[in-house]
Amino acid sequence: MRILSVNAGKSFEADWAGTLGRTAIDKRPVSHRVEVTRDGLAGDERADKKHHGSPDHAVYSYASEDYEWWESELGRPLRAGQFGENLTTSGIDVNGALLGERWRVGTAVLEVTGPRIPCVVFRNWMDEPGWLKRFTAAGRTGAYLRVVEPGALAEGDEVEIVFRPEDDVTVTDAFRARHGDKNALSRILAAPDHDPKWDALAARTRP
Repeated sequence: MRILSVNAGKSFEADWAGTLGRTAIDKRPVSHRVEVTRDGLAGDERADKKHHGSPDHAVYSYASEDYEWWESELGRPLRAGQFGENLTTSGIDVNGALLGERWRVGTAVLEVTGPRIPCVVFRNWMDEPGWLKRFTAAGRTGAYLRVVEPGALAEGDEVEIVFRPEDDVTVTDAFRARHGDKNALSRILAAPDHDPKWDALAARTRP
């Protein structure tokens, strides 16, 4: 399990980038070792800090195996960072990672917080017909992570899982629960230390 690519990007103006008109979704590989702070990777910008600026969204990871699947589906090559991820991984089931699972990458420790929820900027950036529905149906979302211990990381670093919570709730479970899967939501609510946001979601969807 390792990092194939570390990716960062700068904010730029784009008329397709929603109401904000700016985005930093275009992440490009960097070859040097990168400092990881509580806010994410040094040198990586986020334009929409309202939706992507929280500590729970400090780092976004996506698996090379899922890229290979999408290349087959879309019939075109996809490069590392094209989905806006900071870490392109190899050999780790990102979507099957547990909420609260911790990874040591380089000298940093990162904690899995949840799935990516696709947005209009992502849709416009990819420029694929029905992209939001296709991405949602595939469930290959990648995972957001918070920074538990700042440090530094680089391409080629191993990903070591240093902690797994007892609650067996995956990134995919969280994604499905957000999209109306009652069984997935029930599993999350049964976890003793679940985030209160899930109680709020259950209350909103309760008949």
